Amino acid sequence: MSDVVVTRMSSKGQIVVPKSLRDALGLDEGELFAMYGEDDTIILKKIEVPSEKEFDEILTWGEDYARKKKITRKALQKAIADVRAEAK
Repeated sequence: MSDVVVTRMSSKGQIVVPKSLRDALGLDEGELFAMYGEDDTIILKKIEVPSEKEFDEILTWGEDYARKKKITRKALQKAIADVRAEAK
C-alpha cells in the first residue's frame, strides 16, 4: 500500500494524483476511473474497458448462459426494471 498524500482540487474541479502515487499504482495518462462519493469520502477505482473482441466474448457467454438457464428476454427486462425501481 502506498503512503498517504495530500492534493488540492482546482477551480475547475480537477484533482491531481501526485506522481509518487501514480508511480506506486502504475497509473498512466488516459486511465479510466469509476468514481463513487458519499458523505466526505470519494473512492476512485481504475477500470479497464474491454476490447471489442472481449466484449463480444462476454456477450456470447451471457447469451449462452441465458439460453441454458432458459432466461427469457421478458424476464430479464422485468428484473432490470425491478432493480431500477428499487434504486429510486
